[in-house]
Amino acid sequence: MSTKNYLTPTKKYKSLISSMHSIFRLVNSTYEQKDLINRLARLICQIFNSQSCFISIFDNTKKYSVIKCLVSTRKRYLIDKKTKIASTLEKRIIENLSCIRKDNLLAAPLICEDIIGVIILRRQKNKPPFDKFDQEMLMTVLEEAIIGIKNLRLYEEQQKMVLGGIKSLVTLLDARVPQEYTHSPYFSKLVALIGMEMRLDEKQIESLKYASLLHDAGKVDIPYEILTKTTKLTAKEYSIIKKHPLKGAQILRSMQILKPVIPIIMHHHEKYDGTGYPSRLKKGQIPQGARIMAVADAFEAMVYGRPYRERMNISDAVKEIKKKSGTQFDPRIVEAFLRVIKKINTKNYLKPVRTKMYNC
Repeated sequence: MSTKNYLTPTKKYKSLISSMHSIFRLVNSTYEQKDLINRLARLICQIFNSQSCFISIFDNTKKYSVIKCLVSTRKRYLIDKKTKIASTLEKRIIENLSCIRKDNLLAAPLICEDIIGVIILRRQKNKPPFDKFDQEMLMTVLEEAIIGIKNLRLYEEQQKMVLGGIKSLVTLLDARVPQEYTHSPYFSKLVALIGMEMRLDEKQIESLKYASLLHDAGKVDIPYEILTKTTKLTAKEYSIIKKHPLKGAQILRSMQILKPVIPIIMHHHEKYDGTGYPSRLKKGQIPQGARIMAVADAFEAMVYGRPYRERMNISDAVKEIKKKSGTQFDPRIVEAFLRVIKKINTKNYLKPVRTKMYNC
């Protein structure tokens, strides 16, 4: 039988400090609300020697859960869709806004100005029942966890606002460039898949997605007749085109949340051997995200065609990417790209040939 409930005051204090430290580390290393809830349930199960931990996060009406997570010795699940609250215990906690402690059950509201969810712990019958110290300790560690949940909610709302701003910028670009000149709808997905194949973390993948939407934002400043020109560019026109990565970085620089995206946008036309633009960076000097973008961008240019090049089939485009590995492209990223191409449905790219594309 566990002796946790018979700890001395000093050991109880040490246990609380250790638990608070674990919760603090968890909160500060998690970037998605559902991931935090899942990891939190597992950690609290361990801290309180529980058979199960159930966490439910509510919507503003408190009639629906938007995230439900159960971690137990028998089963686990995480549901991140809207479901009606049917549990009598949950409804009781919502109504009374207070803890419920009875034998081997301990339940508490998650309160941040208003109730945002509940947590329910259960112990096996052969374990000591929850006591007052367990309840006080749970409320203490939940204070830290609730701060993390609140911050992630604010972050997710901020992300929605940022995405709205990005879509507005993309719409502005599309308004100047006919739809048939823009990237395919599969471009962002291809970029993200290469990033995942490279085992980038969630934040890096997010930056890649944003960069894939905004990497040509600087083209809003390029004269329309140059942007849509189908014949060979003059040296002067090409020098104008080459400024668009810097222009894009300048446009987005004021948005602090897009700071990690700027280097990707600024350097996605650099080449691995140092012959690209705007800074003639080479190899590891080029941001990894920009090296990924370069491969995906070149593949799209080939399979959809460009004014200076006939459209290629998928097989020939892949061969060309392989051929430029080590010169134009980072070999490691080419390898990742090749693995991705084998997994995805490349038939998505087999659309009617576009007769024109914008200059890049």
